[in-house]
Amino acid sequence: MTDDSPQPPSGLRAVLPDLAPWRASRDFRRLWYSGLISNFGSFLTFVALPVQLKELTGSAAAVGAIGAVELVPLLVFGLYGGALADAWDKKKLIVWTEVGQGLLSAALLLNALLPRPAIWPLYVVAALSSAVVSVQRPALNSLWPRIVAHDHLPAAASLNSLRWTVGGVAGPALAGVVVAYAGLGWAYGADLLTFVVSVVLVVRIAASPASHEAAKPSLKAIAEGARYAWSRKELLGTYAVDLAAMFLAMPLALLPFLADELHAEWSLGLMYATVPLGAMVVSLTSGWTSRVHRHGRMVVLSAALWGLAIAAVGVVGNVWLVLLFLTVAGGCDMVSGIFRGAMWNQTIPDELRGRLAGIELLSYSVGPTVGQVRAGGFAAWWGVRTSVWSGGLLCAGAVGLLALCLPKLMSYDVRTNEHATRLRKQRAAAAPAPVEA
Repeated sequence: MTDDSPQPPSGLRAVLPDLAPWRASRDFRRLWYSGLISNFGSFLTFVALPVQLKELTGSAAAVGAIGAVELVPLLVFGLYGGALADAWDKKKLIVWTEVGQGLLSAALLLNALLPRPAIWPLYVVAALSSAVVSVQRPALNSLWPRIVAHDHLPAAASLNSLRWTVGGVAGPALAGVVVAYAGLGWAYGADLLTFVVSVVLVVRIAASPASHEAAKPSLKAIAEGARYAWSRKELLGTYAVDLAAMFLAMPLALLPFLADELHAEWSLGLMYATVPLGAMVVSLTSGWTSRVHRHGRMVVLSAALWGLAIAAVGVVGNVWLVLLFLTVAGGCDMVSGIFRGAMWNQTIPDELRGRLAGIELLSYSVGPTVGQVRAGGFAAWWGVRTSVWSGGLLCAGAVGLLALCLPKLMSYDVRTNEHATRLRKQRAAAAPAPVEA
């Protein structure tokens, strides 16, 4: 008797990314290209902005304060942006927020071209950019399950991670060269151009109106989403683990100063690029992720390893070892992100996706934002490298403690979880098919 059931891929196909979402959905491809292009430009600014602040102030605390000015808009607009994503057309939100990001890049460019660039516009743009991104991310994250088949969502998460990491590797690496040899204005100008191209791509995707069951944006609607998240302890665990990892062990604000301490100013662009490089390596070999079912355990393990790798960055004194451990950290962070995204996308009902995406945004954005302030403050008191290695060790300890306190996260299995099973059946029976190529 022959076995006609599908066999898992073998050889090289077993580790290469699954391209099923790419082949099946035209809108997925358009959004993928749009994100790749705009992310590339955003990473140019991501490097240029702290470098400009360092040149104008010479203060690690001033660079770390970027996180402080980003925090309030992130908290306010992250939650409200999630409610907007449930109540409004997701495509329109994405288009207009891309336009807003382009205008903010133009403001940075104009300031950089002044004979004496001002400091305050850098903080104002950082705050406004945080608000705009906080509105866009829930709309974008809640759109993926609509344009991708349910069983393709883990593969889509890996492909989206790959999109982000390509820009994250190329953008910072190029930014270090552009800022050093061409000037800050060129970095900001390139970022502006990428947003123009991105808008042209996004306007061509299909409309994505609100679900009939979706609540209008209000404090009551936001509270409803928060109550649902609280009732799902495995989801709560993913938020808590990521928040702890990013708050305690995010060293990016200190990289300009770490490069100086290592007498390797030339390595700054590479330092910024190594974290996404590690993530890109994982994305390019992510075929194995679709065969893992206990997503919660992978979230915990990879977050703890992220912390240990960051601790090693602060301990070693060789710039090449620093680059190596930053790459390892980026790979661990990507593994965590893939399985967090799979848990979110495969278990949350459509009418709550925007509001839960707003909470997701806070979990993976508030941590790095406040973490910049923590890292800058610790560095000012005890030194740059101490700030880095102590944060990494604290991260590993905090993740281990959360794993003990949240058994539902550790026992989560996508094959048997009641929420994943219910949503899979609903989509198979009633959901519209994704847009075909």
